[in-house]
Order: sequence, then structure tokens, then C-alpha cells
Amino acid sequence: MTLQINNKYIWDFWHFAQDDLQHLFFLQADRAIGNPDLRHWNVSIGHAVSTDLRNWTAFGTIFGPSADPAWDDFTTWTGSIIQAEGSYHLFYTGTSRAENGMRQRIGHATASSINGPWTRVGSGLALDLDERYYEEYQEGRWHDRALRDPWVLPQKMDGMYHMFYTARRNDGPLYERGVIGHAVSPDLIHWEATAPVYAGGHYGQLEVPQIFERDGRWYCVFCNISAHWSEAMRTQHGGGVSGTHYLVADHPLGPWQPAPGFLDGDEPCRRYAGKILHDPVTGGDCLMAFEDTGADGQFVGRIGDPIALRLEGGLYQLGHLLAEK
Repeated sequence: MTLQINNKYIWDFWHFAQDDLQHLFFLQADRAIGNPDLRHWNVSIGHAVSTDLRNWTAFGTIFGPSADPAWDDFTTWTGSIIQAEGSYHLFYTGTSRAENGMRQRIGHATASSINGPWTRVGSGLALDLDERYYEEYQEGRWHDRALRDPWVLPQKMDGMYHMFYTARRNDGPLYERGVIGHAVSPDLIHWEATAPVYAGGHYGQLEVPQIFERDGRWYCVFCNISAHWSEAMRTQHGGGVSGTHYLVADHPLGPWQPAPGFLDGDEPCRRYAGKILHDPVTGGDCLMAFEDTGADGQFVGRIGDPIALRLEGGLYQLGHLLAEK
């Protein structure tokens, strides 16, 4: 009952619910590449639909790197989808072959239906790095330019749309520079970067942010690996784990702080890039994540079934698996 495609690795995903259907969009790569570490450089975006987050129908590839030389001709990575301004909007991460995939940028495509087809808005480029706030790539400092995983809120606040993304600030200790970046737009087309909404101090990076509100409190789900924790966080949490955790705030623009403990982590990493979703079966919240390292130590590459969550005192705790694997 997991979301599994036999001839593909699948990993990071994002969700859109409409008309009692649960849409997942996910990164995929052919298993024929052999080494699963190569999946990041042989990637496209797939689409699957379910009524219950458990039984899935896959619809193949819906988006991928530009066929012509472009800023996104190498990879199209994790993003989000909203419905606004009379269209569906896909925001995604792109890199170019000319830069060996080292510099990430954020792209934009639209469609008249959630099922596509998706067309880039102009060149597709929505947001490039603003060095006033964020770290540029420098060989030997960090493995890439972190400007990816855009999460866009579907409603305006104060007359603007708000985008959040993975980034790194341009000062401070190496493993404390991970931030949640921020940009604003009046129309979803023209974006301007602003200062981070979460200024870091705890991790080298926070991947795949998802920002939402429950009962008047805001949550920013993220994932990372233990190797990217700050020394202080390692000491506080006994060395660290790899998986999915979250920040909490009273407002989507912060201030944000890591929640106590760690929501769902293991070493080696068992599940990664989790999302907190409304479960149409139970009516409560659940965690869904892709399955990373299996019992045999190999990469699994499928999306697991929902795991029940309890929200108590404004903090999430894992429940039990809702469906046997």
C-alpha cells in the first residue's frame, strides 16, 4: 500500500488536495541508473492520485528539465503547488549543466488543471540568489548553493504572496548557517527576496520546508541529516539523528524556533522529507515520508503509508502506523 513504482526510485514529494482526491507530486529517477545516489542528476517529476493516501494510481512524468540549454536544463527538484490567480502554480528547484548543478534557483510553471500540462512562465525562472541575505556557492565551503524547495502559501498576507525555501545565511559557523529563506510577490510572477524568517543557529541546512497553521500556531516541517547539525544541537540531543522535524512560531514570518526533541529520526536514516498532512481516513494529522535506508542498508526509494500524529500542547508526537507495510 506504499506508493511504489517498480522501475523508479521515488523520494521527495509535495501534496495537493482537491475534490476528495489526494495528489502527490514527487521526484523520480529510473532504477536502471544503478547507483541510487545518481538519482538527483537523472530526475523528473511524477504524479500520483489517491482517495485515502494509501492506494495510489500513478500517472507518469508531468515535468522535467528543459530540453534546451537553460538555467534548469540539468535538474528539476522539490517544490510545491498552489491554486491562485485563476491557475495552478508549480514552484520548483532547478539547476543547470553549465554550472554542474552547483547553483540552485527557483522556477515557476502554470497549468489550467491540476493534471497539467505544465508550462514554464517565461524562462521559468522565478527567484535567483540575493547575496544581501544568502550564501553564494564557493568551492570547498558547502557542497552547493542552497536555494531550493520552495513552499508558497496560497493566500496573500498584507497584500503579498509569501514563498519560503531552503537557504544558508552568509555569515556564522558552517553548521549554523541553515535558514528558512523568504520572498514576496504581489502576483506570483515577480518575486523579491527578503531576510530569512528563521535566521538559523542550529543546523547547516533545513531541507524541504512545509509551512502551515493548526489551532492558531504555525509549524515549519523540515528534514536534515545528523552530519549537518551544529555542535550545540549534537550535544543537546546526544549526537543527532537524520529525519523530519519542525519549527514552531506564532506567525508565519516568525520568530521560529526548533520544537523540543526530534519528531521522526533514526541513524541510519529510515524516513526522510516528511510532510504533515490531513488524513482523509482518520480525520486527524499524519506524517508521510519517503523510505530511505532499508533493513539491508540499501536505499528504498518509495513513499510510505501515513503514520498517525498526536497534537498535544501545540507539539506533535508520532502515533502508530495506520496500515501494515
